[in-house]
Amino acid sequence: MAGSKHRNQNGNKDLPLGKSEDVEFSRDLADRDDLEAMQRAEEADRRAER
Repeated sequence: MAGSKHRNQNGNKDLPLGKSEDVEFSRDLADRDDLEAMQRAEEADRRAER
């Protein structure tokens, strides 16, 4: 299938298939949910490193 594009789960073409991406984060603009998500992500990273 030369020339075929990968599709994501929704069937959209040309979208990134990466596992992670860089995003800017500002603690000044973060709400409680953002801070909780950041804490949970850090804990998950620590568990994954074991």
